Amino acid sequence: MSETVELDRESNPQAVRGYAYFDWAKSSFETSVTVAVLPLWFSYLFLKANGLTTTIGSIDFTSDAIWSFSVSGAALLVALVSPSFGVIADRRAIKMWWLRILTYVGAGATILLAIAPLLPISTQWVWLMVMFVIANVGLNGSSVFYNSLLPHMGTDDEMDAISNKAFAYGYFGGGILLLIHLVMTLVLVDSDGEMYSWVIPSIMASSGLWWYGFALLTFKWVPEPPIENEMDSLSILDSAKLAFSEIRKTLSEVPKFRTLFIYMLAYFFFIDGINTVTALGGIYGPVVLGITTTFLMVAILMVQIVAAPSALAFTRLAEKIGTKKALTTSLVGWIVLCFAALAFAPLELDSHDKHDIMYEWDESQDLYTVTVSSSAPSLAQKIEFSDSEFDEQEWVKNWVDYFPLKQDIYVTEYVLYDWQWPENEEKFVKSISITSTELIESGILASFDDTRFSVSILHEDGSTYSSNVGIDHPTNLGDGVLDFVPENARKYVWEPLGLVVGVQFIILGAAMGSVLGGSQGLARSLFGQMVPETRSAEFFGFFGFFGKVAALLGPLIYGIMTVMFDSRVGILSIAILILAGAIILRSVDVEQGRLDAQAEDARNRNLN
Repeated sequence: MSETVELDRESNPQAVRGYAYFDWAKSSFETSVTVAVLPLWFSYLFLKANGLTTTIGSIDFTSDAIWSFSVSGAALLVALVSPSFGVIADRRAIKMWWLRILTYVGAGATILLAIAPLLPISTQWVWLMVMFVIANVGLNGSSVFYNSLLPHMGTDDEMDAISNKAFAYGYFGGGILLLIHLVMTLVLVDSDGEMYSWVIPSIMASSGLWWYGFALLTFKWVPEPPIENEMDSLSILDSAKLAFSEIRKTLSEVPKFRTLFIYMLAYFFFIDGINTVTALGGIYGPVVLGITTTFLMVAILMVQIVAAPSALAFTRLAEKIGTKKALTTSLVGWIVLCFAALAFAPLELDSHDKHDIMYEWDESQDLYTVTVSSSAPSLAQKIEFSDSEFDEQEWVKNWVDYFPLKQDIYVTEYVLYDWQWPENEEKFVKSISITSTELIESGILASFDDTRFSVSILHEDGSTYSSNVGIDHPTNLGDGVLDFVPENARKYVWEPLGLVVGVQFIILGAAMGSVLGGSQGLARSLFGQMVPETRSAEFFGFFGFFGKVAALLGPLIYGIMTVMFDSRVGILSIAILILAGAIILRSVDVEQGRLDAQAEDARNRNLN
């Protein structure tokens, strides 16, 4: 065996467990905080403090705009400094030191989210935004050094198993804590059914403690990788100069690492698509399909539950057919899922009680009552609508005597309405002294034409009803260029099987989990196999840079396609990105990439 190949050291089982526990630890922030709870809490506190918008400079910002800019800003900051961090970490034995520091930053900021209620109302949302950005910097920054440890954890042949085991730990850990937090939100309620005010801060604090506590196992069991010819400590200025000079050198070495750079290009495309699907699934479900919060949370949990064993299953698949072919298989699965997402559609409303707004005859009082379904979406919480938008606030004001409404008490400069939903399983009932004929003749049904809501009037006989479904209601298909796909799927699959859209979305979550574990773990593993150990942090810095830039572009492409056409065309565009990545991946010679990495390690260790 050559001296170069002998540099590939076998794994230490305890170190591998310690490495995997970091995924277990940080997934608490990625699931419970980032996906499930914090965005809703931030939006609530922002609305409470500012109403719909706040002015920064001379520009009005909504809560979701500020939130998206905060996430993008944190990701972009880490993306820009990741390669520089990597260069320095390859010259000095500081990978574990930086991993500790950035974990303390991320977990600490997550814990500090919990003190927001102690601050004045006007600054609570600002505190959440600042702490979330800092926590994101800690998360993404620590991930650069965490990923760079992978080539040092074992041999190339062990890389698939180690990477996928770590992802499996992450899915299990994040899923377990998310389940605990969901139970907390459902169980810890007062006599009126309202969640105690301390539950959400407790979720934030426990997520940070989970991250910090389990990361201690990583710090204890994973050793600092040895550095050959470690350089002396440099000043910040000298470190920056060295980092930028080495980055220029790396970019000039594309011919030397041609295979690795081709893979990075493939990775850019397919991870862009995968990250976009996972990031926007929480929006696509409620907005396009009309998924309720409960079904959405169950689907997120399903992703976590299925992804863990799937990651381990893809390890065995990679052992049989190779890492590249196993990764390609998972990418084909993603493409199929994107097309499947086009076919999901709510079943048509075939009974009175499935509509959003329901009018029912009360014979005892000789009048009509009106209630709103608990699954009806909120009215748009704004008063300024563009010419292309339907003005929901003006609409309900015109029919205020006919709808069950409540006025927002936190907005005082103007009147802002939302539906009066059932509380404690008891419907809010509004009475209207009118007959069904008078109701229909009033134009109430026709007023729903341009909305995203549905309405039904149950006639005095108690069995027949008149109804209308707005053009933008999730069940109303036919106006999109790809709507023939969900129309036929609903007609020939979903309705015969009786599968409501919530169940369809949970199935999608399970299917996503089945390929998510394999695609993420194998993508990192394949990169790790072709990266020189002596320059692992540098190249994983570029790896992180590509991932973060892709995370910015994917949602932009989806948004442009959605604006130009509709959301289903946006999903199709994401499938094309993943397909492009899979095609480029076919030209990656993994064995040549391994040989290039081994040769570079030999040169850097003076073993030529």
